[in-house]
Amino acid sequence: MPSIYDNFDDKEVEKIRKQVEENSELIDDVVNTILEPYTKDLDEYVAQIDSVLTSKHAPITDEELDEACLNLATCIYSASAMCEKLGIRDDISRALYKETYNRKRQEQDKGTVDDKNTKAELASRQEQLVNICYSRAYKSCKAKVENAQELLQACKKVLSRRLAEAELTRFGVR
Repeated sequence: MPSIYDNFDDKEVEKIRKQVEENSELIDDVVNTILEPYTKDLDEYVAQIDSVLTSKHAPITDEELDEACLNLATCIYSASAMCEKLGIRDDISRALYKETYNRKRQEQDKGTVDDKNTKAELASRQEQLVNICYSRAYKSCKAKVENAQELLQACKKVLSRRLAEAELTRFGVR
């Protein structure tokens, strides 16, 4: 039975891999350009929390945790609203892609169905790439908000544990 590796061409695979990497970098740049204004405040605040957690020799104080909870909740609220705006742009870019594809498909008088589909796909490639970028940006925005919510929950748990320990200490249980 033939194997998928029978015709494996290292040089061709490497060439394709490089092409994928180069094209991915272009798409990543566009996605990051789209995403940055929507999540900038959240990204900066999460980086600030990370900096406090990783650069201190002493544990983060209760006051710092309390402040982090309040500020992070506000950043999450704002980023969630921005994420919805990005979702609208994703929807519009998808509609533009479909509209262009369908228009180009209808303009063709000759050829097989497959030929017409292929030509319409080629003619709407730029709209498809823009839609891919907006879709990725929207998904990334949602993931950042979800991860920030996890960080907020972790901060709250640590703060609650510390408050419980302080109460036990205050009543002399420890």
